Amino acid sequence: MRNRMLTLAVATVAAGIALVTVPPSNAATIAAVPSPSTAQARPPAVTSRIVAHFDLAKGQLPENVALGPDGTAYVTFASARQVAAISPSGATRILATLPAPADGGAGTPALGFALTTGIVRTGDGTLYFLYASGDAATTGLYRLRRGQEPQRIAALPAGGLPNGLAYDEPAKTFYLTDSVKGTVTTVPLDGGSARVWSAARELSATGFLGANGIKVRHGAVWVTNLDRGTLLRIPIDRGRPGPVRVKAAGLAGIDDIAFAGTGDDQVIAALNGPNKVVRIDAAGRAKTLLTAAAGLQNPTSVAVRDRTVYVLSAAYTTATDPNLMLAAPPGASG
Repeated sequence: MRNRMLTLAVATVAAGIALVTVPPSNAATIAAVPSPSTAQARPPAVTSRIVAHFDLAKGQLPENVALGPDGTAYVTFASARQVAAISPSGATRILATLPAPADGGAGTPALGFALTTGIVRTGDGTLYFLYASGDAATTGLYRLRRGQEPQRIAALPAGGLPNGLAYDEPAKTFYLTDSVKGTVTTVPLDGGSARVWSAARELSATGFLGANGIKVRHGAVWVTNLDRGTLLRIPIDRGRPGPVRVKAAGLAGIDDIAFAGTGDDQVIAALNGPNKVVRIDAAGRAKTLLTAAAGLQNPTSVAVRDRTVYVLSAAYTTATDPNLMLAAPPGASG
């Protein structure tokens, strides 16, 4: 099963990973982001270090991340079906393990193994995450409150693959991608019925997985498409989707994204299969920030705080050293 998982997950871009805000001194992931004033200059040299190594044999393949204000990184371990807390020092504590489906996850579409994917942390410390199991009784959006067991608050189609998760605070609404169905779905903060928000052609798969990473930013939903190698922007027009615009293309293996600075013109993206983290400018041009030489092992998710980028690597196909890494340019204060 493990070999099958690693093969099937070749380009898996699961989870739009939640944006995390961890103090740079307590870092838990990777890559340098130039300030807006130097956005058009060549990227600075990047220094990086791995702050946590995970156990491949236990299925600790980090898929998505949300950071707490104290520097804790909340991570989904895909194959282990877990949610974990990673301390600033790199210590791992398992918070929840989702039940395995009766078939062991073999019925999970596209991948053939059950997995936890996107994760978000709201201001009150509650965690929300997705579970794709191929089982109608367990596939869905879950809520995890401190000291409690995870609770499913919205059922999702067992024939789909819920992947990326984002939260729109003003609207009290979650947006999530389904990589098999090629859709973006909404769920209210308090849970309830999931509603397909967009099924635009640009979200569809062309052979493996389509809509993947997702963020809500300045009145729009941003989505990556793994198969098509595209970064998409969909305006939110009085709650409904506006016309889809392709912001960047030619991004093979694009998984999760995060934004640098206060605007929309600098996007940081994890390219899973190619083993890269890139910066995408307003014209859709990608510049490589990190490669396997820095220790990347199939990066799945990224998050930005000031001049620091946090990156998780799941080692889906490298099968070596899944990790949490931090990188910054020399002399950066964070």
